[in-house]
Amino acid sequence: MNFNPLRWLFGLFALDIGIDLGTANTLVYVRGKGIVLNEPSWVALDKRTRRPLYVGSEAKRMVGRTPQSLQVVRPVRDGVIAEFEITTALLEYLILKAHEQSFVPFPRPRVVVGIPAGVTEVEMRAVYDAALTAGAREAYLIPEPLAAALGAGLPIQDVEGTMIVDIGGGTTEVALLSMGGIIVARSLRVAGDEMDEAIIQYFRNKYNLLIGPRMAETVKMEIGSAAPLPEERTMQVRGRSLVTGLPEVVEASSVEIREALARPLETIIQTVKDVLDEAPPEVVADLIETGVCLAGGGALLQGLDRRLSDELRLRVWVADDPMAAVARGAGMVLEDFDNLKRLLVDVDRFL
Repeated sequence: MNFNPLRWLFGLFALDIGIDLGTANTLVYVRGKGIVLNEPSWVALDKRTRRPLYVGSEAKRMVGRTPQSLQVVRPVRDGVIAEFEITTALLEYLILKAHEQSFVPFPRPRVVVGIPAGVTEVEMRAVYDAALTAGAREAYLIPEPLAAALGAGLPIQDVEGTMIVDIGGGTTEVALLSMGGIIVARSLRVAGDEMDEAIIQYFRNKYNLLIGPRMAETVKMEIGSAAPLPEERTMQVRGRSLVTGLPEVVEASSVEIREALARPLETIIQTVKDVLDEAPPEVVADLIETGVCLAGGGALLQGLDRRLSDELRLRVWVADDPMAAVARGAGMVLEDFDNLKRLLVDVDRFL
């Protein structure tokens, strides 16, 4: 191969970036630095021109408060790209911001992006094209269960089987892994957003109170749980009365929120059981030793590890910094690219 000085210069100064392109949050890992960005996956647009005006945290603060000239959207839904141009703008913003923080002159990184295990080739191509359009010089894709397991520190390249349950904003990924590959996997479009919607519906049905997604998320984080708490808690929930149309505040308990979350949690638990039901007996025997790892923002729901442990009769544990597991795993591939590139999706098949 002929020596290309420009390519060499880009390779010397440009960053290698791992990205968890999530429905709720997008995280960026820079090789040699770790996680450098964690931004909400929101973009504020000019309604008339569809031009992105604000991205990330700035856009999320506007949710439910925008004037008629602006629209705030999440371009990634259920783990896949729903708005290509807006997703490209989000990625471009994050890539440039990562370079600014790292004082690197050439914003042309090599990028590894996590994708749900159950996506189609068309959806894969959309992510691949969005990364290149946003400024990446090379783009690679990695299944999120593999990335999450790698980022959580699971020995995925060993012969012994391991299990990861990655509960994000739009999807829940459940996978059995061994020797750097997926044995059985399920990608379920029931996750954090579905839990928030269940809380919204609960207050609508029980209290005739309309609350927004941000309030529902706050309630879930503050007093939500999957199992009884040692000390049940309460909090004030603010919204608009559907009877009077006026502002109203109700006192809600963690017992009520657990009731509201029952259906999405049952769906996730049943999916985990279904994956175990398809597992080879040798792998199930391995799990008695290795247990089940929880990753993603949903892993932070109080009591979820205890609930799953009781249901599965296996040890269940939460990864360190579970929200960052996918991005960290994507970044670890870049840290040891030659040895770990076999975990990546073969993009040649849809190019």
